[in-house]
Amino acid sequence: MKYVEFSINPTTEFKEQAAIYKDILTADLADIGFESFTEENNFFKAYALDENFEKSNLNFDYLDGKFYEVKPVIEQNWNEEWEKNYPSIVVEDRCIIRADFHEKPEGIEYDLLIVPKMSFGTGHHETTYLMTSFLMDEDVANKSVLDMGCGTAVLAILASKKGAKYVEAIDIDNWAYENTVENCQLNNTDSIICKLGDASLLGEKTFDVILANINRNILLADMPAYSDVLNIGGTIFFSGFYETDIPKIEKRANEVGLTLIDTKVKNHWTSLKMIKQ
Repeated sequence: MKYVEFSINPTTEFKEQAAIYKDILTADLADIGFESFTEENNFFKAYALDENFEKSNLNFDYLDGKFYEVKPVIEQNWNEEWEKNYPSIVVEDRCIIRADFHEKPEGIEYDLLIVPKMSFGTGHHETTYLMTSFLMDEDVANKSVLDMGCGTAVLAILASKKGAKYVEAIDIDNWAYENTVENCQLNNTDSIICKLGDASLLGEKTFDVILANINRNILLADMPAYSDVLNIGGTIFFSGFYETDIPKIEKRANEVGLTLIDTKVKNHWTSLKMIKQ
């Protein structure tokens, strides 16, 4: 799949003023098809599938065309980029997300090895941290787990290492799918069922725990499908959106029989824990 990248031009004065519009701009970009966001230089870059992007949709009143740029994402050796630019990540002193060239520190409970295949999805985003934090405290032993929008499969691998009896990982991006297969093998969790596609792949199989770290619009659209395959009493974790989106996410969740029971926030990014009653 081919992607485009949106970024604020760092040479303009607007970059300093843009923090005022950060949350609004993120929401507006999500509304027109941008599905991944990475923090850089106190602001962010956003990514959308090239086939879903129309530059004419960037007509927000507060956004002057000279203050931003949109360009194709050029495929490159992301393993090399990881090694040059990315440290390992330690979540609450219990879980490390690292490449094989990073050393594993002493006293780590969960060791996750990741080989990145794309510019985003390397595990450094706040939402990955939040979902990992939630999952470490969730009892998944002998339970069925679905990682929806699995990316690099960090969460699926962690669930498997925590003793889940069945883990399914799904992503619509071919890069992510290939990376999921590779990372599962690297972590000796190749019993994880990896699938390329979206919520239309969900059938009669039901789950005790669902992990969905995607983006606000996809979550809102596919939440009924997630609820349909979540067992009564099951737990679902959502992330991929800002704190300001919580009311909209919760309202949709309530409509499909899900109840909010816990919230985590990091740098305005949010993860929610819900149950199906």
